[in-house]
Amino acid sequence: MYIPKDFKITEESVAYGIMKEHSFATLFSQHDGMPVATHLPLLLNKENTYLYGHFARPNPQWKEIENQTVLAVFHGPHCYISPSWYETSKAVPTWNYVTVHVYGEVELLKDESELMDSFQDLVMKYEAPDSSYTLQEAGAEYLSGMSKGVQGFKMKIKKIEGKAKVSQNHSVERQERVIHQLEQIPHTDEQQIAEWMKANVKK
Repeated sequence: MYIPKDFKITEESVAYGIMKEHSFATLFSQHDGMPVATHLPLLLNKENTYLYGHFARPNPQWKEIENQTVLAVFHGPHCYISPSWYETSKAVPTWNYVTVHVYGEVELLKDESELMDSFQDLVMKYEAPDSSYTLQEAGAEYLSGMSKGVQGFKMKIKKIEGKAKVSQNHSVERQERVIHQLEQIPHTDEQQIAEWMKANVKK
């Protein structure tokens, strides 16, 4: 990923936070000599060494994925930045965004208990704290049958690149103007980009 110096996320803890908060990722690999991608949740383990996920078994991407270097892209908040917010009309639009790229190698899960553990972690992450649902309620026989329809995997993390393009290359005055405008827009991405910008303004 092309990352100008001002946009580079240098703290691993920040990159891990993005991966956890925006865990619905895009996983790229090669299949039959062509690039392929699947959109799926990828969960970081407690040691920050592996990403866990699963493919639908009819998806052919998993069949050649072992022994490749693969790329997982975590898409953070992003939004359009209008030059009408600047102090001058001599400007062009741009896009602010936050993203993390993770490179690694995939190992297919052959142990059903490890796959079930990854399912449990997924449910625990996304179910509301007051939810009455538990995976165990589905029953062991049902879950075993469902597991045959997926192929679980874990991705050994080899390299992480993080980028936060949030107007750091503009003047403080312009950044503050953009933040003010974004805060007026009642959309989650714009609000989150405003928060990223406030954290990165260098006065």
